[in-house]
Amino acid sequence: MKLEMALTLIIFILLFLKIDGRAGNQFVITITNLLLLLTIGLYFTPDNNSIIFNGMFRVTPLLQFEKLVLLLATFVISLSSFQWLKNFKHTPEFYMLILSSLSGMFFMMSSANLLMFYLGLELSSIPVAALCNFDLEKKISSEAAMKMILSSAFSSAILLFGISLLYGTTGSLDYYLVSKAIIGTPIQVMAFILIFSGFAFKLSVVPFHLWTADVYEGSPVAVTAFLSVVSKGAMAFVFTTTLYSVFANLGMTWYFMLAFSAVATMITGNLFALRQNNLKRFFAFSSIAQVGYLLIGISGYVKAALSVGSVVYFVLIYVFSNLAAFGVISVISALTGKETIEDYKGLYRSNPTLALLMALALFSLAGIPPTAGFFGKLFLLTAGSSVGNWPLIIIASLNLMVSLYYYLRIVRAMFIDESSEPLAKLSLSYGEVIAFVLCAVGILSVGFMKGLFEMIFNISGGS
Repeated sequence: MKLEMALTLIIFILLFLKIDGRAGNQFVITITNLLLLLTIGLYFTPDNNSIIFNGMFRVTPLLQFEKLVLLLATFVISLSSFQWLKNFKHTPEFYMLILSSLSGMFFMMSSANLLMFYLGLELSSIPVAALCNFDLEKKISSEAAMKMILSSAFSSAILLFGISLLYGTTGSLDYYLVSKAIIGTPIQVMAFILIFSGFAFKLSVVPFHLWTADVYEGSPVAVTAFLSVVSKGAMAFVFTTTLYSVFANLGMTWYFMLAFSAVATMITGNLFALRQNNLKRFFAFSSIAQVGYLLIGISGYVKAALSVGSVVYFVLIYVFSNLAAFGVISVISALTGKETIEDYKGLYRSNPTLALLMALALFSLAGIPPTAGFFGKLFLLTAGSSVGNWPLIIIASLNLMVSLYYYLRIVRAMFIDESSEPLAKLSLSYGEVIAFVLCAVGILSVGFMKGLFEMIFNISGGS
């Protein structure tokens, strides 16, 4: 539990700094970033497979790597949000809530028991609802928080009802014992449908996506980035683990549910993204479409290790790609308050670095080679094709072509369109420069690191 203990220690340090009241925002940001960097370094210390708390909490190389991905994403969000955080009234509280949520995700991911999983889920969800309301002067932020807490409560209730049915039919909450007791009875299938619905809310799978755009738009950019990348990534990891370790005996049942959901999610996300002008709403529907591609990778149960490995690899690439885009949005929003595609017209002329980074992120999200996003989607579709459902792969490919159009809308605005009121030259902090360099290097290099995917594949159970 080294990563979980480190996060708890950081939260207590921030609490003491808040109580003391003498530390300025810049000091809080600096010390938190340094502590997060040290926590990332803990990953590289020796570690063994272990099970504690009477089998409720487990540690494996795959789980530790997944946590590293989310920890790295949180670190990049912190760096790229410097302009907003340095003038924010509640910076210590922001960090305490975001790290509490991350800690809950870590417990949820390492759970080997449905009770531990649910406790981690609640710990990860409740702080995010408070974070959504951190633009305290804006009514739209309060509305976002209300929608977030109501949808989280509703989805958690559905998921908990499914867990109760599963416990009633199997007599256990332990992942291993539950998986052995599942034989596909109607009430067990009903329990799975309820649990799947709970996950679908958290992942913004159609038709459980209706909260996403409003919450993304109303939240501060840093919180939107956290929701889009860290929260979705954690739920994707846990969802994959749950399917393959608890519901493996229902493989054919959940495959058809995933295939149908993937098609609906890709099409809906892409069609609605075409109509957006606000960038946070735009990336909300973009993330919904990305979840559709993710579901295709998860569905490849014929080759479980390839499926799990492709999901982890895609989330890693998604971290760099999406956070690069949100980093640019965060800087421009904090310094100018502008968040629409129209505002980005002519951005290349005044801020070429920001425009180039945004274009690189958009190319990766669209899956254009040689960016890492191309390789991420390639492995997802390869894993999904192991089942032999070629119509599903064709639909995904057509949706990729649609997504290329709306991503290039922003590129056209930045590099080609003229603006009567272009953005002024913006200055970047050292933290933001570091975050942008990390994202750019990740987008350009991860796809060509052959050993990285092989490592992920091997720790996922491949050989």
